[in-house]
Amino acid sequence: MPLPAPDQLHPILLPDGTPHKGTVHLLAAISHPRFQIGAHSYASDFGDPKDWATHLAPYLFEFSQETLRIGKFCQIAHGVRFITASANHATDGLSCYPFAIFDPDQRTGYQPDTRDTVIGHDVWLGYGALVLPGAKIGHGAIIGAGAVVRGTIPDYAIVTGNPGVVAKYRFDPETIAHLLELAWWDWPTDLIQTAIPAIMKGDIAALQALRP
Repeated sequence: MPLPAPDQLHPILLPDGTPHKGTVHLLAAISHPRFQIGAHSYASDFGDPKDWATHLAPYLFEFSQETLRIGKFCQIAHGVRFITASANHATDGLSCYPFAIFDPDQRTGYQPDTRDTVIGHDVWLGYGALVLPGAKIGHGAIIGAGAVVRGTIPDYAIVTGNPGVVAKYRFDPETIAHLLELAWWDWPTDLIQTAIPAIMKGDIAALQALRP
């Protein structure tokens, strides 16, 4: 099976050969300066958003001080939203009201929360998942439908619920360590193409044999 080029806007073709416009490679769809996006990561939606950056992260502005970093080979379902640090209000005073944003002399550079949001490689974010400011999601994690995620999520964890908690891990600790050490998502594209059958079958021995 051919791996679509990461700069191909619509990586899925329908049976009649037309592109499925509700699915995009984020690297091709987003040019926002506060996004950092890895190759082959895609997002899907039942509609055809005209501005994928705003659709996914409505509070991430070009002048924001934080970044949203999404690794390689991530899968983002319909309804996923990243609520980034620019959305947060100060909580160290007597009120959370953002007085400074209404005063031109004070609002320049005013941002109480500047934490980055970081999504690892090969992460699947399910339908309607909500990722809160400063979340760090490890490689290979699965974020279940409707889960609300904050804090640090371990590699290859499966997270469900609100608040999101680790329900279980996809693999045993030894397998997780081996996968992280192999880091197949960083391999050359032609080698990843060759490794697809091993990845899909869960054949770590075959994947190890292909390691560059």
